[in-house]
Amino acid sequence: MIIQSMDLENFRNYKTLHLEFDEGTNILYGNNAQGKTNILEAVYLSGTTKSHKGSKDRDVIAFHQEESHIRTIIRKNDISYRIDMHLKKNKTKGIAINGIPIKRASELFGIVNYVFFSPEDLNIIKNGPAERRRFMDLELCQLDKSYLFDLTNYNRALNQRNKLLKDLWTRPDLKDTLFLWDEKLVEFGSKIIERRMEFLEHLGPIVKRIHGQLSGEKEKCKLVYEPNISVNAFREQLKRNLEKDMKFKLTSIGPHRDDLLFQISGIDIRRFGSQGQQRTCALSLKLAEIELVKEMIHDTPILLLDDVLSELDSNRQNYLLNSIHQIQTLITCTGLDDFVNHRFEIDRVFQVVDGVVYT
Repeated sequence: MIIQSMDLENFRNYKTLHLEFDEGTNILYGNNAQGKTNILEAVYLSGTTKSHKGSKDRDVIAFHQEESHIRTIIRKNDISYRIDMHLKKNKTKGIAINGIPIKRASELFGIVNYVFFSPEDLNIIKNGPAERRRFMDLELCQLDKSYLFDLTNYNRALNQRNKLLKDLWTRPDLKDTLFLWDEKLVEFGSKIIERRMEFLEHLGPIVKRIHGQLSGEKEKCKLVYEPNISVNAFREQLKRNLEKDMKFKLTSIGPHRDDLLFQISGIDIRRFGSQGQQRTCALSLKLAEIELVKEMIHDTPILLLDDVLSELDSNRQNYLLNSIHQIQTLITCTGLDDFVNHRFEIDRVFQVVDGVVYT
């Protein structure tokens, strides 16, 4: 699959923009704060309905504007898809595929798969667990429509239960309705836990192999899923924690508190690893993500690299650049020296200057 073109209107610092991409390596270069990352954000948003930064729709709309448009043309198995996305400040986004509006975001998933890699991902291990849960959720939502359905319903039930826990202070008579949300949490949360477990069972061996190659077989990285609660104990533990939840007005257990552990020789590198070890594991994780997507969809994803090379040493740069052949890639950077020095083949170059793109 490849992205052939993209049109933007009132998105971030772009009034209007039209870009046509090569099916190989596309470089967007320029100084910082010129709008390079905004282009990758728009591409990712158009295929996943979500910003890689977690930004709300209203945040990506240009200043003093009420709405924004993104249009991308995707080619997959010799079939073209036009994805139109209409973002509004105070309303739900509108999405159409080949001119036909869709009612649910899940209808978009499966058309295109993106793997996004930014400098923030290199800190995924030492940052808080929310970053690691977000990594699992973003990938699983692209690969599995049922996961998106379960996650959406779980989050809705969680928000409703938390709201009810707060309301109980003034409406104690509502306590008997808590069990309704407990059942929803168990129903959808159990599916999330099981699917995350399956996902990491597939991803783990790939990470281990790539990490071994990156470290010259001196170290092996192991992924360990840390569910906050087991499926079998979920319902009973919700009951046991009721008084605690009422006291703090929050749901204390569930997959919204899961984590992912990275180990080298049995040592938790999140706590005891060096920055080099953490970064090597993070790079292994993203490269493994590419391979897993290939295996699952029997096609190559589109790779979005946001100024990552400047954060890597020459060894990791070489490994990354050698890994992305035969994959359409959009790369942002501040200069072309790294690619010239590595004699890396570039198919199309765009220079970005203050919201204007020169080809």
